[in-house]
Formats: sequence, structure tokens, C-alpha cells
Amino acid sequence: MTDSNSNEATNDVLLDKLIKTLPGKFVRKDLTNRIKEGANVPTYVLEYLLGMYANSTDEAQIERGVENVKKTLANNYVRPDEAEKVKSKIRELGSYTVIDKLTVHLNEHADRYEALFSNLGIDGVPVDSRYPQDFERLLGGGIWSIVRLRYAYDENNKNESPFVVDSLTPIQVADLNMPEVYKARSEFTTDEWTDLILRTIGMEPTQFSKREKWLFLARLIPFVENNYNVVELGPRGTGKSHVYKELSPNSILVSGGQTTVANLFYNMGRRQVGLVGMWDIVAFDEVAGITFKDKDGVQIMKDYMASGSFARGKDEIQASAAMVFVGNINQSIDVVMRTSNLFEPFPEVMATDSAFLDRIHAYIPGWEIPKYKPSFFTKGYGLITDYFAEIMRELRKQSFSDAIDKYFKLGGQLNQRDTIAVRKTTSGMLKLLYPNGEYGKPEVQEALEFALELRRRVKEQLKKIGGMEFFDINFSYIDNETFEEHYVSVPEQGSNSLIPEGTEKPGQVYTVTYDKNERLSLFKIETQMIAGNGKFEKTGISGNHKASEAMDTAYKYLKANSKSVSSSISLTTHDYVVNAVNLNNSEMTSRLSLATYIALVSISMSKSTLDSLVILGEHTIGGSLVKLDNLADTLQVALDSGAKKILIPNTSAADLGSVPSELLGAFTVIFYDSIEDAAFKALGVK
Repeated sequence: MTDSNSNEATNDVLLDKLIKTLPGKFVRKDLTNRIKEGANVPTYVLEYLLGMYANSTDEAQIERGVENVKKTLANNYVRPDEAEKVKSKIRELGSYTVIDKLTVHLNEHADRYEALFSNLGIDGVPVDSRYPQDFERLLGGGIWSIVRLRYAYDENNKNESPFVVDSLTPIQVADLNMPEVYKARSEFTTDEWTDLILRTIGMEPTQFSKREKWLFLARLIPFVENNYNVVELGPRGTGKSHVYKELSPNSILVSGGQTTVANLFYNMGRRQVGLVGMWDIVAFDEVAGITFKDKDGVQIMKDYMASGSFARGKDEIQASAAMVFVGNINQSIDVVMRTSNLFEPFPEVMATDSAFLDRIHAYIPGWEIPKYKPSFFTKGYGLITDYFAEIMRELRKQSFSDAIDKYFKLGGQLNQRDTIAVRKTTSGMLKLLYPNGEYGKPEVQEALEFALELRRRVKEQLKKIGGMEFFDINFSYIDNETFEEHYVSVPEQGSNSLIPEGTEKPGQVYTVTYDKNERLSLFKIETQMIAGNGKFEKTGISGNHKASEAMDTAYKYLKANSKSVSSSISLTTHDYVVNAVNLNNSEMTSRLSLATYIALVSISMSKSTLDSLVILGEHTIGGSLVKLDNLADTLQVALDSGAKKILIPNTSAADLGSVPSELLGAFTVIFYDSIEDAAFKALGVK
């Protein structure tokens, strides 16, 4: 770090307040990056050591401390490629101190606890029973620790490990004075405290907008809220999994891949609670790869996410770990919103299970966080990471979820799960920003609107996946004083219109119907007409026989009845090419007759259909109209696609009573009672 950078950090107003309010509890964050390049250990391990040796603002003392940390890591941190050298040191010196990640298990055959050293690569090392009793997380996932190992080879017990744990000190802050934290918070403005949190997690706040800062804070809600379920999907390189791996010794990151009920929830053989009982957060990296060996794995996860408990055998097990799911979205968000849904990266067993997805309290829009670059990492001062982790852990013991009630009521479209989710997110944001509880109406309102957005994002996708069951997505809150109702939307919903505004070319029409997998989708028909002798070609249907039959039905009907529409239509002197495309996915449908018929009429008469129109219905070769299935869901897909006008057969008029008034009111509804009538009204011909 240059002198100029050092002066910038020293003159920072946050540093002045840190020196005054939390002496000895902060560290210069660029030191972590300097050392981390040479040691693959979590941030909280490095800052634990920096807190011991380099907790100062004096440049000379800092440099001496950094050298001490480097020396400690060089001498004691076990690199996997130097494991044999360290084992030799333990043998030759008789005992030696190492820094490594330990996992302890009970060897029931020998009736003792034994440790596995991750980097040192030794297993079966006897451990005094007081350590797993005092530090339960040793039994699941492991803890980074400073360990004094002794070498005691026994000629008579050659099968025993010669290594023995003499002392074990988990790398975590020993003392925490929350009143000191509350008092310190009152010395900072909200903006300053926000910036301090960002610097604590290693980010430079001057590089980000307020919106981006809040998205960073949202990643921390699982650290302060029990049983909080959150998803963040977005591009690579935005640090989605970083905080869950590096920020706290109280969270564990499970790399995407196969897991088991025993590992995650409860081991029936050992009668031992899994990761959810030992960690504050269980985060899943690369969600696309999550699989359970057990058939009931997803069901048990659903039960746990809903209630914080699960049944194994005769036991009902309670736990408080938050569940975090992070992964990548590789397409632009506009493409994803048009063609699929925001949960598509999940494995199919989860992505299609609306009951599982409904248990997610918040969806962080990872695509709004910019990809990391060097200037994003701070050179200023922040709290020691492990100290901040313990603050967040202490905040789990209180709840601010009732803060909403003093000022606001939640709107009528929020169900019980929505309400729980919004309260949890609001509580989490208030804890992070106002741990001392000193907040008022504007602060609650801001957190509430943010919480409503994160939950509505979940419901918007559930509406796409699960249909009318999740229709109520118009989230709002009501001011207790003015009774004014405020509605909250999600930013990306404005960009998903598949049907453009304005007039389409003649021969282009839209219809909503079921594809071959019985999924409602938006289909676009495009038609070309050239001089010829009556040839009719179909493209885009990928050899789908039923789709081809439906198009042929439309063409043959028009050929036989064209004069009832217009005498100018002459199918024998033109060739037609009709292309069909599913704008929501790649699957085709067999229900294209009416849309194809109107597209042929449109291009034959060189007349466009009405703006933003979706055509609903189907007909037979004899001219009979087919009644629509599931009108409410069909209209919802049309609305999501950008339709403003709907062409509906009179035979479906009776079904309009099943459509919510808000949905029906979004359209101009046009009824038709024959195939020809449908064509006239679609073209706006009286």
C-alpha cells in the first residue's frame, strides 16, 4: 500500500469513528488481500491473526504485524503440498503448532473422538472429548483451528496414530460486548454504517450505488435471521458464494454435487444432527448440481425450509440454519424472462416443484451486481471479519419482524408465506443497519419495500411455473396514518414483453396454447406469400405431425371457404410459407389451426391484425370451434407476454367468471362466434 493510499485510509471519517468507538476491533482490509495471495485460508482466519498482530493505525506497527502474520502462516499454516514436511517437524521436534481445518468424529469401536486434519492429511488423531462438546461444529464440516500436535509413537500399538492433540483453539473471537456495538452504532450515520459493513466484507463502498450496496447487505441477512431461505442467481464473477465461504466461521459452503439426508439433516445410525444443526448457514454453491442420494431428500428439505424442523424416525428435530442457494444464470436476464423462468438453473426436481420454491423467502437479483474488478476491493478500514461474524450471530437471538406493524399493514394479496418472508427480510435488513433498534418510519418503509420486492420476485416466477395458484403477486403495503396503499414491483418485469407494442406485419399473429408437454406457451405465426400455384409449406414445427395437421386444417378450410371472407383471396395463384415458433421454449403444439387461418387471411388481404392481440381458439376441418381449456391460466400467460387484446370464442364466455377481475380488466376482450367472424375481428374489419 502506497503512502497516498495509507493517508486516504487514515483520513477516512469511518476510521476516526472506529478508533473512538471500537478500538482494537478493526483492521485495514487491504492487508488481508496482501497476505491471502500466498495462503489459501478463509478471510476470517487471516483477520483473526491480523487482529492479534496488526491491529493498529501506526504504519510501522502494521508492517511489523503483517510480517508476524506472514511468519506465523509460513511456519504454522499447513499447505497440502508441504504436509509431509510438517509431519516430519512434529516427529523431530516432539510437538509443533499447526493451523489447519479439523473435522472430528466419534470412533465408537474405540470409544473416543478422533480428528481428521484437512491439509495435513492425517486421520484418527485422538482428541479430548471436551473439544467436540465445547465446539460442536468440529463434528460437522470442521473448524479452522490453531492446534498443538504431539508425536507419541507406541511400538506396541502400531495401528494407532502417533499424533496426539495437546491443545486446540478454534479461530474465532473470544469476547463480544453487544452494548458496546449498540453504542458505537449510534455514532455513525446510516450511510456511514452501511459503508462500514461493506468495507468489513472487503468491498469499497464508493464504487457502488445505494441499490448495489443494499444487494450486498441482502447477502448477509441469513447471518442474522434464523431459518431464512434465500436464492441468488446471476453471472459468474460477482462474489455470490464468497461471503458464505470467507466471512464467518459460522457458515458452511456445500459445493454443488451429491449430498445425503444424513449429512444435511440427521444421521439415523449415529443419532446425530447434520449440518443444519451445527451451522448458522448452509449454503449450496452451483445449484444446478444439487442432487440427493435419498429419494425423500427434497421433501425433507421442504419440510425444514417451511418450519425449521423435520422428522427422522420417531424424532422431530429442530434447527435454525438458514438455507442459501447460489448459482449462475448464463444468459441475459431479458432472454431468461422471455423464454423461461428465473429458477431454471435449479435441478429439475426443484425447479418444477412449486411447493419447494414457495418456501424461498427472497430472491436476490445477482445480475444487478457488477462483475468484480480490482477497484471494488477496499483499502480502507473495516471491522475484523470474525468480530463482525459474532455480532451477526448474536443478532440472530432477536427479531425486528414486528417493526412493520407500528407504521404499516401488508396488502391483501400477500398470503401467510408471503407475510413470513417479508417480515423476515425486513427484520434482517433492520438488524444489519440498525442493530441498536434506533429506526423510525422512513427506515422501516425502505426495508419493507425492499423485502416486498425480493419476495415478489419469487412469486412472479411461481406464477409462471404454477399458474393461477400463484396469481396474487400484486404486492402492496398500507400506511396506518394516511391509509394510502403503495404497490411494489420488480425492476426486471418491465423487460419481458414478448409481444411488441405497435402494429405487426400482415401475416404475423400470436396465440397462447398448450405445447406437447402440456405447458401453456406463447406461439408466434409468421407467413410469407409469393406468386405461385398454390403450394403450402410449413416450417418451425420440427416434423411434428399433429402441428402439421393443424396447419393443413387451416389452409384447407380457407381454400374451401375463402370467398366468404374476401373475393380478393386466391390461394391457387400464390404459394404460402407458414412458420411457427414457441416464444417460451422449444416445444411445439398441435393447436395452431385458428392462428394459422387468421395469419393466412391477414397476409392474403395485406392487412395487419389489431395491435397487441392474442388469438385464442381452435377449429376443425368442418368449421366447428373447440372450447378453450383453463381460460384463467391462458389469460395470465397472455398478459405476461404483453397482450392487451384477447380474441375469445363465445363458447368460452361462461368461463370468464373463473378469471380474477384484475386479470380480466387488463384486456380488451373481443368475442367471435365463427371462424370467419374471428378473422374479421382480428383484422379490425366490421
